[in-house]
Formats: sequence, C-alpha cells, structure tokens
Amino acid sequence: MSSSFLQSIERGRAAVGPSLLSADFTRLAEELRAVEKAGADFHHLDVMDGHFVPNITFGPMVVKAISGVASIPLVTHLMISDPARYASEFVRAGSDVVSFHYEAVADGHLDIIRAIHGEGSAAGLAINPDTPFGSVSHLLGEVDLLLIMTVFPGFGGQKFIAAVLDKIMEACSARDQGGHSFLIEVDGGITPDNAGSVRKAGGECLVAGTAIYRSGDYAAAIRAIRG
Repeated sequence: MSSSFLQSIERGRAAVGPSLLSADFTRLAEELRAVEKAGADFHHLDVMDGHFVPNITFGPMVVKAISGVASIPLVTHLMISDPARYASEFVRAGSDVVSFHYEAVADGHLDIIRAIHGEGSAAGLAINPDTPFGSVSHLLGEVDLLLIMTVFPGFGGQKFIAAVLDKIMEACSARDQGGHSFLIEVDGGITPDNAGSVRKAGGECLVAGTAIYRSGDYAAAIRAIRG
C-alpha cells in the first residue's frame, strides 16, 4: 500500500476524507488547504464519466493539479465504465489510492488491481449498496482498501442507507477470518449523526462531502465525524 496513505491511517482511529465533490470549485486550492488545516486525513476524489453513473466530474488533469497543492493523500474513486483503460492515468496524476467499482466490469478485476499496484499506488475496490458482499470475497486478499457505498453513486447529498451497516460488519468479519489487511472505507450520506454507527460497524475511513464542505465549520464537522 502507498506509504503516504498508510501514514495517514492509525488503526483504531477513524480517518476522515472530505469529498471534493461538495467543495466550491471556484476556490479549489483554498478549499483543499482549509480542510487540511481543519484536520482531514485524506482527500476523496470522485471521478464520474456520465456512463457508469449519470454525472460527469473531472479527469486526470484535475487530479494532477490537486496533487500539486495537496499535502495529504489523494484517494481517487473511479465511477467509470472502463477502469482498466484509465486507472493507471490516475495513479500517474498523483493518486495514492485508486479505487474502481466491482460492478463496472464483468471480469478482469484482478488484472486491474495488479495494474494499479504496478504503477505504485494502493488499489481499492468499491461496491454498491445492492451488491452482495460475497461477490468480492475472492478479491479481498488482493486489495488494500474496500470502499463500501452507503448511497448509490452519482450525486452528492444523498440519504445514508442504514441497511448497508450489516455489509460493513460482514467485511470486518471476513477480514478477520481470512487474515486480510484491507482498510474499510465508507462513502455516502455520512454525517455527524450517523458516523458513530459507521465506526461501530467497522468503518475506518469515512468520507463526507456535504456534511463537511457545507457545514460552516470544517474542523468541528471533521471532529464530529471522527468521534
């Protein structure tokens, strides 16, 4: 796994990653520095292609620009239909972790994971709320991070799906029983009100967009989500 990302994560302490999707893009560098000063552990970058999800955000050029001003790791979440084609570009752009969706490809997941590792980045695998956890069990020994979505990807500000807490607990149990070491990241509708439930279920890296960038007090929101 990427050493810079490892250094930002302490086992037993929740790490918080503001989702750039909710930032003010007219003041992007300022926003990045503000959440860093407020105590963020990593920046979560949502990449959407308008095909895998019905929204479009940004590509490697923007990630490269962000990497030039960020002082904490970049965790890039690919919500795109062809991760095999583009994942390496996001590593070269400066991503410390590149995650792609299990649902995006019919097969070849292991090849994509190994390609990301081959470029020198940590590899993550994301799963949607309705994807059974068992679908990815054969890949758990290969990934550095499992991203469990608590909303359906595509847009920020959605309501947290509490039923996914069971999947987070299932992931913790499978990791312990299988002797794996992947981190569990949780993304979607996380707020100070439900973050405790996510942490209790086993979420270690908590992503929040609206709850931080629209809070009016970044530091207070990050502290509340971290617990």
